[in-house]
Amino acid sequence: MSLSGPVDGFWGAVGRTPMIRLKRASELTGCDIFAKAEFMNPGGSVKDRAALGILGDAVDRGLLTPYQPGTVVEGTAGNTGIGLALAANARGWRSVIVVPETQSREKIDFLRMIGADVRLVKAMPYADPGNYVHVSRRLAEELSAEGPTIWANQFDNLANMHVHERTTGAEIWDELDGRIHAFTCSCGTGGTLAGVARALKSRNPEVRIVLADPMGSALYSWVKTGRLHAEGSSITEGIGQAARVPGNLEGAPIDDAVQVHDEAMLAEVYALLAEEGLSVGGSAGLNVAAAIQVAREMGPGHTVATILCDGGARYQSKLFNPEFLANKGLPAPPWLRG
Repeated sequence: MSLSGPVDGFWGAVGRTPMIRLKRASELTGCDIFAKAEFMNPGGSVKDRAALGILGDAVDRGLLTPYQPGTVVEGTAGNTGIGLALAANARGWRSVIVVPETQSREKIDFLRMIGADVRLVKAMPYADPGNYVHVSRRLAEELSAEGPTIWANQFDNLANMHVHERTTGAEIWDELDGRIHAFTCSCGTGGTLAGVARALKSRNPEVRIVLADPMGSALYSWVKTGRLHAEGSSITEGIGQAARVPGNLEGAPIDDAVQVHDEAMLAEVYALLAEEGLSVGGSAGLNVAAAIQVAREMGPGHTVATILCDGGARYQSKLFNPEFLANKGLPAPPWLRG
């Protein structure tokens, strides 16, 4: 799919992102590995789609009215909050975003820059009432006394998954003319993987759907054994789940899962930048590493697609900070070693 003419603001500009053939990854595997450039959405990430799906559904159900007072509340690692805040700005609504204080400074600063009311909370496990998701739900309940308010609830609001089924998955199929053998993607809410999986499987049940998981997340174990079990840790943000399966992911047609260590994720982040001119974040690097692994397992001649979730500039203080990386025992790219 491609843009055929002018569009209407933020809401009209989301989606129809380019599908990029990754030269290095393809040559390493003898396959064609393609990545959908979701960092080219107006808010800079794949989460712009979830924002439009959730807010569009809220309008359809009469919970919010464009250009009338309204408040959008969400707990997020950053990118969904950015998409929601920009989409809310474009429809005249206020946004209140609850973010764990451990998230990258760049995302927190950007949220404030675009006018979101940012509430930082300590990083707590999901079982703790102080977890950012629970804090955001309670805040939405409080603010609803002041006027129309929605809790976006990206993890369990199925409007997230459905927008990816209608748009992202359909675009991938069309852009590759149906020539796709596997799709791999990491999960935070599960909306992208589940929605794309449903779209692709409905067109060809033989397309292999593989969940890509960082260390420290239990979703790999869940796919492989049916149990949630996490080991290790990761510096990636916004992906993985240690203690729950989000509602968007339940029942998704997933065939397999792979685990990706931070070293492999970083190698792809730096290679994409240095060799292909693509600046991406950690989840994108993890997705490409997973696509390479899946392609090698399938053998030459196959086509594998994945997602470049967001851009690298949002992680300058972490992924591109030699001191931060050294403290984590991880390598910095040659051009940053000084």
